[in-house]
Amino acid sequence: MISKPILTLDDARKIAAAAEIEALRNDWKVVIAIVDDGGHLLYLQRNHDTQFGSIEIAIQKARAAVAFQRATKVTEDAVMGGRLVHLSLPGVLPAEGGVPLRRQNQIIGGLGVSGVRSPEDGKIAQAGMTALD
Repeated sequence: MISKPILTLDDARKIAAAAEIEALRNDWKVVIAIVDDGGHLLYLQRNHDTQFGSIEIAIQKARAAVAFQRATKVTEDAVMGGRLVHLSLPGVLPAEGGVPLRRQNQIIGGLGVSGVRSPEDGKIAQAGMTALD
């Protein structure tokens, strides 16, 4: 049997806190979603005045990052480059802001951010990943 690391609620809180620091530093109102390695929601945080439409987007970005084991920016770049076939894949969200979370070179979950422009969502997500180091 193989042993693998898992993403705990404490891990999720640390990741979200690191992402929140970046968002607050820039006065960006966002939703931060963290899912486990099965794509199940583990943690969700929304500023009181962040658009509620960003809730599902952040969750979907986190799930897509786990499902495809890569940042959602990769899919965004592919679509923007004309590879529209990516739009037909189930669970794809071609917008920056979703990143897979890894420990010991294994996917342990995903982080999704939504609320501002995609590059800004991506910057916040990258800041959240620093909590895993």
